[in-house]
Amino acid sequence: MIINQKTEGRGPTESLTSPKSLLLLSVLWVASVLQAQTVTEDGLAQIRFDQKPSANISLNLRFRDEEGKPAALEQYCGRKPVILVLGYYECPMLCTLVLNGLTESAADMKWSIGREFEVVSVSINPRETPTLAAAKKRSYVQRYGRSGTAQGWHFLTGSEPAIRQLAEEVGFRYVYDSVSRQYAHPSGVIILTPSGQISGYLFGVSYRPKELFESLRRAGSNQVSSPIQQFILLCFRYNPITGKYSGIILNTVRVLSVGTLLGLVCLIVALARRSHGAKATTSIGKVSVAPPEHAPSEKHTATSGAGDQSALLDQTSS
Repeated sequence: MIINQKTEGRGPTESLTSPKSLLLLSVLWVASVLQAQTVTEDGLAQIRFDQKPSANISLNLRFRDEEGKPAALEQYCGRKPVILVLGYYECPMLCTLVLNGLTESAADMKWSIGREFEVVSVSINPRETPTLAAAKKRSYVQRYGRSGTAQGWHFLTGSEPAIRQLAEEVGFRYVYDSVSRQYAHPSGVIILTPSGQISGYLFGVSYRPKELFESLRRAGSNQVSSPIQQFILLCFRYNPITGKYSGIILNTVRVLSVGTLLGLVCLIVALARRSHGAKATTSIGKVSVAPPEHAPSEKHTATSGAGDQSALLDQTSS
């Protein structure tokens, strides 16, 4: 047996794709993840909904609509229930998720925006303009895709005092970060009766169509719902300022991320070793393999056949 082995010299540095380098990079990444800082619980405690069922909003608060015209909240109340959405139009994530969830849920209901109920979106950023509001309205009117939506979905901007008063009246707690120039705020919508009374709240970024419909139906009948537990906000919080999650979910995500990464590293190392073993096998020279002991050779077979013929002739002649 001849084995041809080829030994290659290695340089002073390992390749970045070698298993050893990948393992080192993985360890460094895991260390950085575990050392990541989260926003304090005191800061997050300010970002919440203080539920105020049966409270009335000030219908004389004045804002500007998407066309830049003065608009009082009383213009959108009086005949139909109203979904009030607070956020801001340049929000990088959470506000978009809330509006997307509301749009998808409303699209699965028989009731339509502008026909059975109104939607009023109010920016909490006093620096945002009607131009931004108009662009946002075009996007969601097109996304919803039903006729009459433009007349029933309103995107407003306003001054700091008007915004603060409305947020205070509905219990919408938010904070502004001057470094990132972003707002941290809760996720959810407020359901109002036609007269502007708070009927109930829906929290999170997605809403079941049946739940949304029942909330609007109760509000349309001037019924007020009981306060609901903000379980999602307590155990699954997103801080738009730092872009991080906190609490139990954050720790769980970290552990799962670390476990997944280490599993991938182990898989890469195992595949690298298998590949190295395959290369060593292909470098083996020719190996003579003896025939199995029980298999007769061709020569023996031929001789046996001739002997059998001679024995047959002898028996015939006798």
